[in-house]
Amino acid sequence: MALPQTNEKLKVIARAPFNVYYEGDAEAVTATNRVGKFDILPAHADFFSILSPGEIIIETSSEPIVFNVSNGIVTVRDNEVMLFVNI
Repeated sequence: MALPQTNEKLKVIARAPFNVYYEGDAEAVTATNRVGKFDILPAHADFFSILSPGEIIIETSSEPIVFNVSNGIVTVRDNEVMLFVNI
């Protein structure tokens, strides 16, 4: 996936009840909901969705963080992305 050139970053927290998958800056987040795969990029509109089973990809400046989820929710507001998964 080609990412747009921007200085903005997302602040991402991805956690399950007993595990923190990632907490930090990211350039993009990819997940799946009932409609299909979607991407969250900096300056994304406020957003809330129920996640479907599948892969979460968090694109960081070094290497992507990839993990599978069985369910969850995602919220986006002011470049902050919160994923609560496997709940």
